Amino acid sequence: MYPNPLKEKLRNGQTVLGTALNAPTASVMAATCKTDIDFVWIDTEHAPYASESLEMLPVIARQHGVAPMIRVAWNDPALIKKAYDVGAVAVMVPQVSTAEEAARAVEYAFYPPLGKRGVSPNWPALAGVDWNHAIKTANDETVLIVQIESLEAYGNLEEIAKVPGIDVLFIGPMDMSASLGVITEMQDPRLQEMMREFPRILAEKGIPAGTTLGNIEEVKQKLSWGYRFMNVGSPMAYGVQALNGYLAEMRG
Repeated sequence: MYPNPLKEKLRNGQTVLGTALNAPTASVMAATCKTDIDFVWIDTEHAPYASESLEMLPVIARQHGVAPMIRVAWNDPALIKKAYDVGAVAVMVPQVSTAEEAARAVEYAFYPPLGKRGVSPNWPALAGVDWNHAIKTANDETVLIVQIESLEAYGNLEEIAKVPGIDVLFIGPMDMSASLGVITEMQDPRLQEMMREFPRILAEKGIPAGTTLGNIEEVKQKLSWGYRFMNVGSPMAYGVQALNGYLAEMRG
């Protein structure tokens, strides 16, 4: 359970794969974590709930050897602190556009001397993990993911990549399409070229590139382009797709 090996896998150059949690319930979390995923994406940016609704969910993921990754709603010290305190191994910070903003995310994510995060996590007591040990070694486990979601951010990519403490830079294709003026047009040639170049630029900086996709063929394509941190759709989306296929077969 502790420490989760996600950070070690990233440092070793391994590709890590995750999927999105469809609902903040224990049964859905447990079922999701029975798959062969490295992390589970808990979204508190766009979903209608926040860390106070998660309770034991990150602990359940940890018990299955899966890293809970919480995307917070903004680059805010209170949100980032609470996400880690409820049990996140990884926190994803959206809409980071400059090196200065990235440095603030690092400051909020890590305990001193690396950052300035306040100390009082509650998940160790729920998980039966030694509280003092978890605090003293937390910086060794903590994973910070910064999202690149605008033309401004992409233009500052090399400077952002120089900020110490970032484990993954993650391009958000939907928001990037909006920034390009082609909102939801995911196959726009400019967006695809940016996504092709993204891992190449980061490879020179030694930082893993991440993204999220649902179409399996496109996931495979992006992995071949050098992405090493990939969210692979969600169980609900694939389940609905499979059920529709079964129903069509039976009705036919």
